[in-house]
Amino acid sequence: MSRIFSGVQPTGNLHLGNYLGAVRNWVKLQHDYECIFCVVDMHAITVPQDPKALTASTREVAAAMIASGVDPKKHIIFNQSQVSGHAELAWIFNCVARLGWLNRMTQFKDKAGKNRENASVGLYAYPNLMAADILLYKATHVPVGEDQKQHLELARDIAAKFNNDFGVENFFPLPEPLILGTATRVMSLKDGTKKMSKSDPSELSRINMTDDADDIAKKIRKAKTDPEPLPGDDKGLEGRPEAANLLGIYAALSDSTLTETVAKFAGEGFGTFKQHLADLAVAKLGPIQDEMRRLLDDLAYVDSVLKDGAERANAIAEPIMAEIKDVVGFLTVR
Repeated sequence: MSRIFSGVQPTGNLHLGNYLGAVRNWVKLQHDYECIFCVVDMHAITVPQDPKALTASTREVAAAMIASGVDPKKHIIFNQSQVSGHAELAWIFNCVARLGWLNRMTQFKDKAGKNRENASVGLYAYPNLMAADILLYKATHVPVGEDQKQHLELARDIAAKFNNDFGVENFFPLPEPLILGTATRVMSLKDGTKKMSKSDPSELSRINMTDDADDIAKKIRKAKTDPEPLPGDDKGLEGRPEAANLLGIYAALSDSTLTETVAKFAGEGFGTFKQHLADLAVAKLGPIQDEMRRLLDDLAYVDSVLKDGAERANAIAEPIMAEIKDVVGFLTVR
């Protein structure tokens, strides 16, 4: 069976974009793949974090995975820092990847902004750690959003260069992207041109997975729109990012296509449509949120899942890491 690796950062509240773009797809994929799902806490510290908040967020993300339907008995859920192979392989890949490759990474430019000289080395080099995350398990497939395709291409480049440099053809597989479903890129409720983000200062920009029904309804009601009614076909969404975003969210939550959703609400005003969207979001997210709250009241269970997952992840990673060290020429005295 093919192996999937995917991860999500434990920074701030998990939101609707994380759920629709990643976690929900993981639930579907687990029936056809061997899955390793990781809370990437090492990626999180590429920017400053409050240590206590990081601990709490790691548990929250794990709880969200379980509440959404990821089966921790059949598949692996763990936090990255518990498997030392991630850091070890990332350093080797730091010595394989080329500066020119990292200089082309658009996400570093976006995240560092005007303060590039003050950004951490970790933020600059974290695509190498992402490659290590995937290749440490020789994963064959990675579910990614459009904004992560460039990093997966880098992982493929690193895998190919390692194989070539050390004369070990096909040692690392070249992982394939899986881009699935409607609304893989959910945008801000306040600005349809920007991705929904935990770092946005406005709580009204996102639906958090911990929001209650009233909060969800309020945020959808206050979501930015334009003065025109909903269009009659997909072409009518051109130049209307907020309308496209809200219709895309409805389509994803209802497991329908954007074309079907546009046809269903053609010509309606946003007021009526937003009520339909709020009702659907509450119905779909409510059971997940209830289960998340139950799990977060039982942190011993969440921690046991992460501990068991780390042990199983290590069992896969350690022999692969031993092979890598032999290939590189690191002396291991036994």
